[in-house]
Amino acid sequence: MKFMLYNICYATHGNQKKLPLLGLLGRTHGHLDELIGFIGDIDPDVIGLIEVDGGSYRAGRKSQVEMIAEKLGHFHSYRSKYGSDSRWQRIPIYNKQGNAFLAKDTIHSEKFHYFERGMKKLVLELELEKVTFFLVHLALSYKARQAQILHLYHMIKETDRPYIVAGDFNAFAGEDEIQLLMSASGLRNADPTLQPSYPSKKPRKQLDFILHSPKIKINRFEMPQVQLSDHLPLVVDFDILEPVAS
Repeated sequence: MKFMLYNICYATHGNQKKLPLLGLLGRTHGHLDELIGFIGDIDPDVIGLIEVDGGSYRAGRKSQVEMIAEKLGHFHSYRSKYGSDSRWQRIPIYNKQGNAFLAKDTIHSEKFHYFERGMKKLVLELELEKVTFFLVHLALSYKARQAQILHLYHMIKETDRPYIVAGDFNAFAGEDEIQLLMSASGLRNADPTLQPSYPSKKPRKQLDFILHSPKIKINRFEMPQVQLSDHLPLVVDFDILEPVAS
């Protein structure tokens, strides 16, 4: 199975190159088609998208998730990354900022969890036939981020299925920030070389991670060197280890 994690910066990176603020406020202006073409060439079975627009003026009032899913022929699951009672839900452009999963196969179930701390609270859980995925976009504040990581640990330890935890962790100190999470849960980093993923032009920081449980075997990890967003995409091919018959 092939999985892609990609923070697409609301498909406004063409504007962001000129003025960083436009990464939040700029319009897509056809850049989404370039992203869809690239994702289609990689042909992942499952895609975890960070910073995707659910239908603001930025995307012409159309859901980027639905447009991507339609062109790729994928099922999809989307939710705003702010809690339902968050003040950010009352601001038109913010309440369309979310995260999403897209999958070739039928989605067996989806769950939407929320952290207690931080501005971005969503944890998107996707269950396929043999594997479960968790998608996160953690807080910029170190203290809030550490509280979220602890909450995430208690969340994922409840699953007994093979699972992947992926997202933009905003871990400015790299893997060191999530060592306790990995040690306590048994999670492993799909990228043993710890390559930086941000910014895409000259990567210096390892903000994006794909972590996996011991029941998953990573066959290949790659980070395509494309500048379609301010982050680089992460791609893994993996197998699910079958239990040994007794």
